[in-house]
Amino acid sequence: MSETTINEKLLRAIIRDVLKEMPLEDKPVTFKETTDGAVSKNNVVENLKHLDWFESQGVAKAGVSQDEVIVAVAPGFAEAMTENLLGLSHKEILRQVVAGIEEEGLQARIVKVFRTADVSFIGAEADKLSGSGVAIGIQSKGTTIIHQKDLEPLSNLELFPQAPTITLDTYRAIGKNAAKYAKGESPDPVPTVSDQMSRVAYQAKSAMMHIKETKYVVIGKPAEEIHVDFSKK
Repeated sequence: MSETTINEKLLRAIIRDVLKEMPLEDKPVTFKETTDGAVSKNNVVENLKHLDWFESQGVAKAGVSQDEVIVAVAPGFAEAMTENLLGLSHKEILRQVVAGIEEEGLQARIVKVFRTADVSFIGAEADKLSGSGVAIGIQSKGTTIIHQKDLEPLSNLELFPQAPTITLDTYRAIGKNAAKYAKGESPDPVPTVSDQMSRVAYQAKSAMMHIKETKYVVIGKPAEEIHVDFSKK
């Protein structure tokens, strides 16, 4: 039996296990007001964990400050999943990204995007909220993008598709570069490592995390402002 066949069987087995743990409802999830004015939510979203350090502040507003960079996280980030593919905590990832932005003298604003789990579209939604027009999008598994307003969703300033190769130092550098773009500079791209074997080694876990992430997508729900307090657990 070939290695490819074994990998495919392992992937299918893990996906089946994940699906068994997920709700069986296949209807599209929506987020809208009912006739009596009450808000209809997806049960999966209601089951997100409450965290002291990561708290929603309501619907995110478009920023007007030129010195801000939006850091937009995916629907399951921090609350449904707490680590990326490599096992780095979401809290520490955000800490490093924010530190990189602040080292360049700019402010970071955190939002959570619910309409999509695709990193390109997360970035594209977030840059419209950013006063500087620059945003960073991060999936729960760790894939990251730097996006700028008026770029097509599938275009970007920098893309980091191999989450297992992104270290905490890289996340910090991503924050720094995003801030430099926001200041109108043209920084050198953040150095990345290309590891073709990481795709094979992590493809099953990556598929599992993506399936779980998409379960928290809520069609029509606007992004939420997130307050982070890294001193809390």
